[in-house]
Amino acid sequence: MYRTLTKILKTFLTDAQIYKYGFNWSPMYRRTTGKIIEVSSNLSYVKITIPLSIKNKNYVGSIFGGSLFSATDPIYMIQLLNILGDDYVVWDKDATIKYKRPAKENVYAEFSFSSQEIENIKTQVAENGEFNLTKMANITNKENVVFAEVVKTIYVADKTFYKEKRKLKAIKK
Repeated sequence: MYRTLTKILKTFLTDAQIYKYGFNWSPMYRRTTGKIIEVSSNLSYVKITIPLSIKNKNYVGSIFGGSLFSATDPIYMIQLLNILGDDYVVWDKDATIKYKRPAKENVYAEFSFSSQEIENIKTQVAENGEFNLTKMANITNKENVVFAEVVKTIYVADKTFYKEKRKLKAIKK
């Protein structure tokens, strides 16, 4: 559904606008209490905020850890899907969060890919058919005090390679 809607919206909006407003209007993302506040035109940079509110405040008055994690969870994968395009398969493979201190104020996280990282991903996939990328993002306040560290492993594969790999697994079963 989201991919179909994105294709229609590309007629009227930029990729950055679709990314930002698509996330912020999506019921799936709205429930995390996160909000995308900035997206670069080439989607290589995304900034989110997770405001402290009645919707995510836990028993001790800080932002519920699940809100911190879920608001950051889909960003890298969807960002990379859009940057790489339809010739690639991109999946979240692993994620961890390390809480450093209670977040009793609005917090932020930034997600970025350099052009060198994108070229490295494409090179690795071209050479091996698939690649596991590890990225980290910090959840901070405006003064850059770290409240949590999120580490994501993202699987990237050539679409043809991925389909063949899935066929082989199905045959072996």
